[in-house]
Amino acid sequence: MTTPTLEPVTFGELSLRIEDVLVLANRQAPAQLQDDPAYRERIAKGARFLDSLLDKEGVIYGVTTGYGDSCVVAVPLHHVEALPQHLFTFHGCGLGKLLDAQATRAVLAARLQSLCHGVSGVRVELLERLQAFLEHDILPLIPEEGSVGASGDLTPLSYVAATLSGEREVMYRGERRQAADVHRELGWQPLVLRPKEALALMNGTAVMTGLACLAYARADYLLQLATRITALNVVALQGNPEHFDERLFAAKPHPGQMQVAAWLRKDLAIDAPMPELHRLQDRYSLRCAPHVLGVLADSLNWLRSFIETELNSANDNPIIDAKAERVLHGGHFYGGHIAFAMDSLKNLVANVADLLDRQLALLVDERYNHGLPSNLSGASAERAMLNHGFKAVQIGASAWTAEALKNTMPASVFSRSTECHNQDKVSMGTIAARDAIRVLELTEQVAAATLLAANQGVWLRGQAEDARALPPALAAMHEELSRDFAPVIEDRALEGELRLCLQRIAEQHWRLHA
Repeated sequence: MTTPTLEPVTFGELSLRIEDVLVLANRQAPAQLQDDPAYRERIAKGARFLDSLLDKEGVIYGVTTGYGDSCVVAVPLHHVEALPQHLFTFHGCGLGKLLDAQATRAVLAARLQSLCHGVSGVRVELLERLQAFLEHDILPLIPEEGSVGASGDLTPLSYVAATLSGEREVMYRGERRQAADVHRELGWQPLVLRPKEALALMNGTAVMTGLACLAYARADYLLQLATRITALNVVALQGNPEHFDERLFAAKPHPGQMQVAAWLRKDLAIDAPMPELHRLQDRYSLRCAPHVLGVLADSLNWLRSFIETELNSANDNPIIDAKAERVLHGGHFYGGHIAFAMDSLKNLVANVADLLDRQLALLVDERYNHGLPSNLSGASAERAMLNHGFKAVQIGASAWTAEALKNTMPASVFSRSTECHNQDKVSMGTIAARDAIRVLELTEQVAAATLLAANQGVWLRGQAEDARALPPALAAMHEELSRDFAPVIEDRALEGELRLCLQRIAEQHWRLHA
């Protein structure tokens, strides 16, 4: 278990950033709850207001009525207390793989932040228990499939509600355990969820939002890594660095595109004297790299805005306005903004896969790599006919790219009418977020393959008698890569090295441009 090293992340009246969710998801910082009396009273006031409505036999969706299409079914007061358990019980039908530990922590953080707005009608004790789950790293086992993204992430979040209540299973200290046993071990009483509390936990966008935070961070790092890989490939392919001239990009001033070009200029030390050029114009995968990567760079700000607004929103239904003593019935559980953000992100990221795949195709092909050996093999002339270098790696990268491109179909346009046509327009935001994560996984695999190939290409160039010194940033990167990844001289199976490279990417091991 990772020991937290950063300042606590406080849940309460202040907004969180994507980075706050990330440090919690990675166990780099503890979570704490705002604890001043005024804030605790604000939260408690909502729960008391709901209790007062129950005393008056008020009609409140999901509290004194059934759920969804069953909102017309009145629930007698003597059955109201049983309703929350029934909600998380009948939603216990998720399938597919379980969310991993990092994603589950992000989900818990997103749900806690939403409930901390104080308009969901839950008790302080519920917030405290969610915070304690994060503190003790008690992770509900959440199947990732089964949400249509409105009424929020009902089925996956039912596993959070159930485990808070001492039911179903959690991961605790590396073991799969019954939630009731973990409660007992810690000396806790499982929560008996009050009216509205199961609905408040489940009727929101926490799964898609938690995944979106993770996807954003991966895409941000991938942008920087793809830029560095491109710079290495400009060297390996003896490309023309003047394609990234500052005056050129002043004529088409998309800010993110200009930033990528600036990173490339810095990596390539473009302000230094240029060698005699062999070509006027490189192929598009080098020459247009800022134009491809710049679209992702320019999109990150609005992606952040969509994700952080959702993260810092009350996104359940109904909204409980204790101050005005009103119950507001609406549709804040609808995940349309996250759906659009994640559908867009997977498109942006898949284009990065395609760009790097094209660069790799140039590297291995002696017709286009300007003097490098076929398939980047480092074998001697006497053994060249036996060795195939990066041939299979390029085939694999092509497969990963094709799968990434296939997964760019937008999920949000596949709304299905569900639940007796009550949920007749849904967001599919969670499917979009899961798609985005998958496209990122595949694109990171392409990046790993192209990075190792680029490093091999740079090494091969360095063997020439007239080899030029690498620019400082690329020299440092090449040296660091060479410690983990030896040149491929005689063929060897590269799976282990590709997996190590993927691990380095996941850890954001290399300090790049940010």
